[in-house]
Amino acid sequence: MLKRLLSFILVLLPMVVTAAPVEKNKDLTLMLEWFINPDHAPIIVAQQKGYFEQEGLNVTIQEPADPNLPPKLVAAGNADIAVYYQHALSYAVDSGLPLVWAGTLVATPLDGLIVLEEGKIKSLEDMKGKTIGVSTNGNHKAFIDTLFNPHGFGYDDIQLVNVGWNLSSSLMTGRVDAILGAYRNFQLNELILAGSKGKMFYYEENGIPPYDELIFIANRDKHDKDAIRRFLRGVELGAQFIANNPDKGWEIFRDSNPRQLDNELNKRAWYDTIPHLARRPAAKDTGRYQRVADFLYEHKELKKPQKADDLMISL
Repeated sequence: MLKRLLSFILVLLPMVVTAAPVEKNKDLTLMLEWFINPDHAPIIVAQQKGYFEQEGLNVTIQEPADPNLPPKLVAAGNADIAVYYQHALSYAVDSGLPLVWAGTLVATPLDGLIVLEEGKIKSLEDMKGKTIGVSTNGNHKAFIDTLFNPHGFGYDDIQLVNVGWNLSSSLMTGRVDAILGAYRNFQLNELILAGSKGKMFYYEENGIPPYDELIFIANRDKHDKDAIRRFLRGVELGAQFIANNPDKGWEIFRDSNPRQLDNELNKRAWYDTIPHLARRPAAKDTGRYQRVADFLYEHKELKKPQKADDLMISL
């Protein structure tokens, strides 16, 4: 009897020793840079299809009441990561915020200068003395000088008009001759839906270094690298699904919040956004970030030079 009992214990012992406790999903708070739109496609699809849960994460997605809040919340430790802009990361670090790149969401520029296709502006040299509508103040000089200097004029030869978020309407009504800070996947479609057609002068084709339009940022000193890796694997699976299944991806995205997302502008923007989504969100390109940081410093947008390795974490 004793021998049988000992044999039974020996059979059970390896199970007891090797059985690991089930780890509860890690909580991760993501703050978007603006309200949910197709630029966030991989995040929403990953959430809806359970990719984050599959990676052991419980991701809470928040939309900011104020678009200036996300970097401040991450810097203060009140959000784990946030969606942000590559250029804005350099500005924020230059101002002293402890932030770093922690992945890429949209891997190409979306921004550019838009004019009406049938309007009086046919080339960049036609912009001398004209007006440009912008949605925010500041940080435009480097881009404007780079666009127009090859044509013999620059920032001081145009007039900026803050039109708030009425970029497309200000262009269509003739309030301004061009708009800056407008996205090729949104404002170009917005103009079409309103009965107009826009023409874009692309930044990356006119001397401005290519950059990542949307990135993820984390606190430089207090971040969970393992959780970020898991999150980016989920985002990668979301982007991969969208690339392979664009129509089904749209349905999943739309149905996550039909009241907010189910409209023609979002549907058009969805398909125009897909080519720009990062397929390798954890890939680190220090050369690309160094070129942009050098560009901003050379144009006196930054107080001191930056090293790309200081702006990015390795994943």
